[in-house]
Amino acid sequence: MSHAASANPYIVCKDVRKAFGSHEVLKGVSTVFRTGEVTVIIGASGSGKSTLLRAINRLEPHDSGSITIDGVEVTDDPRTLQLQRSEVGMVFQQFNLFGHMTVLDNVTLAPRRIRHTSRREANDKAMALLKRVGMQDHAHKYPWQLSGGQQQRVAIARALAMAPKVMLFDEPTSALDPEMVQEVLDVMRELARGGMTMIVVTHEMGFAREVADRVMFFDQGCIAHDAPPAEFFSNPANDRIRSFIGRMSH
Repeated sequence: MSHAASANPYIVCKDVRKAFGSHEVLKGVSTVFRTGEVTVIIGASGSGKSTLLRAINRLEPHDSGSITIDGVEVTDDPRTLQLQRSEVGMVFQQFNLFGHMTVLDNVTLAPRRIRHTSRREANDKAMALLKRVGMQDHAHKYPWQLSGGQQQRVAIARALAMAPKVMLFDEPTSALDPEMVQEVLDVMRELARGGMTMIVVTHEMGFAREVADRVMFFDQGCIAHDAPPAEFFSNPANDRIRSFIGRMSH
């Protein structure tokens, strides 16, 4: 566990609202994510968890309220947005790797195109990252030659290649076969141990108990509870949370 509570607010959400048509998905969410802190967000499907992550990365523009990253507001300004996206890595349910490119090229693409890193330097860094996620032996394979768990580990390396300040994970194990979940969670555990700031939407309760500095429960577009894991799991704030934990833990 990190001692993150004293750290600086890195992402600040104030009264963030988002609706799809008449359905309000985020109902005035306000919270702070601090440097070096691992936040796990849990809650039923459709409660707004993924939408908040996508709003932070501007994949889903919020309707009102504000989100700031390192003091700079998230808007549609292209230059600011590119900078923010390079500092906020994101890993999705579906791995979104480019099928026509090797693992190595998938990982080096953004640093070369956005940071204008030389091919040699990008390759060296990519190989170090692939080693970190246990995929260095697969650098010259194509995504279709890999298992889902292997593809997700490559996707994590690809996000890390931009040297982000924070990593967002949107249900990174939900599309995986059960026997592959652990290998991806292990990589995420290592990142957390290394002090990476992480916001993780997941149904993996064991990971939340073990790795999170705080667990946030989303319910119908609101943060219903936000507490350190020991408190969150041993003393659920209400019956909805208790029954959710019970369902997910079996």
